[in-house]
Amino acid sequence: MTNQTWNAVDNYIVANLIADDPVLDGVLARNAEEGLPAIDVSPAQGKLLNLLVRMAGAKRVLEIGTLGAYSTIWMARALPAGGRAVTLEFNPHHAEVARANIESAGLGDVIEVRVGAALDTLPGLAADGAGPFDFIFIDADKPNNPSYIDWALKLSRPGTVIVCDNVIRNGVVVDEGSTDANVRGARAAFEILGRDPRVAATSMQTVGSKGYDGFILAVVG
Repeated sequence: MTNQTWNAVDNYIVANLIADDPVLDGVLARNAEEGLPAIDVSPAQGKLLNLLVRMAGAKRVLEIGTLGAYSTIWMARALPAGGRAVTLEFNPHHAEVARANIESAGLGDVIEVRVGAALDTLPGLAADGAGPFDFIFIDADKPNNPSYIDWALKLSRPGTVIVCDNVIRNGVVVDEGSTDANVRGARAAFEILGRDPRVAATSMQTVGSKGYDGFILAVVG
């Protein structure tokens, strides 16, 4: 199998299962125009997040790592009337672009963007009584996965779904001797969620337009 095959299959999935969406296409276009890195989830992965939020019956979503709000919009669209999403972004420019994208999607009253290092803004969420959240998506700097997961558990309830992205790292996650901080952060996510008796978790490997990677999917008991 090659990346060319993965891309072709991703295109087939999109053509058959994901409707044309000028708003989301515009989000990706604005992100590119504003110089944001092209590391958003793929359309198929965005639709997966949307379906997972719906399956969980989530009313409150927390995202750690906004970028340009492409994944945020996918998730927020799955919320029922009165639902809310909070997304945390370190980079002020990325947050500014994200807010413009959110407004263009008509979700300005649903999604709140908080700017700053997530480990600084997460305590504020707790202090504000923003939790517990029903669905938490972790897609930020990988070395801080242990702290992000710790906060996700603090801001969860029994039944909360936690999804952690980019944990397979092109298969290098199996290398216990890796000195790559991103790989070590991915391994930490497996170790923490795997040993916590409150959590039931598994992982799904993915291939496609984003290469070879994967998610951890967890439910708090």
